[in-house]
Amino acid sequence: MADQRQRALSTSGEALYEILALEKGATHDDIKKSYRKLALKYHPDKNPDNPEAAEKFKEINNAHATLTDLSKRNIYDKYGSLGLYVAEQFGEENVNTYFMLSSWWAKGLFAVCGLLTGCYFCCCLCCCFNCCCGKCKPKAPEREQQEFCVSPEDLEEQIKNDMERDGETPIMLQPTNVTEKTQLIGDSHRSYCTDS
Repeated sequence: MADQRQRALSTSGEALYEILALEKGATHDDIKKSYRKLALKYHPDKNPDNPEAAEKFKEINNAHATLTDLSKRNIYDKYGSLGLYVAEQFGEENVNTYFMLSSWWAKGLFAVCGLLTGCYFCCCLCCCFNCCCGKCKPKAPEREQQEFCVSPEDLEEQIKNDMERDGETPIMLQPTNVTEKTQLIGDSHRSYCTDS
């Protein structure tokens, strides 16, 4: 079990080539030929009494599927089985970032920054209190502050004054007895002509 776990998370990128009896860097055609040959040899229909052949056939299919997919093969060649595991967890586009951030120099840089600033939490709080809440916070012009502090009553009064100044008065109440006739005939007499 420990040997299988170690092999599953290797970083050498050679185990799948060994399963197909190939050297690392084999061409696509070489992979196809070796797969066909081994698949015929270990196919479960040809070996019905051999459970080891069925397991070997699964390994061959897995190796073929990984090595014929160009992006998976590139990840496997560069980072091994661990790279494929990371690609499953975080996506193929994030594999390089994961290995870059887990490298010794990235961890060292993180530790040095922590030592220089005292601690990460204090540095973050200092920045937040000075820039977001403190003396470095940008101040809004006074004119804009007045616009945001208008009460609803003052705003309503301002709208009413603007409407009266423009000659329009807002309708405050609906008529109590409204019929179709009163809607069509108002204060001014309108005539509707139809061509017949």
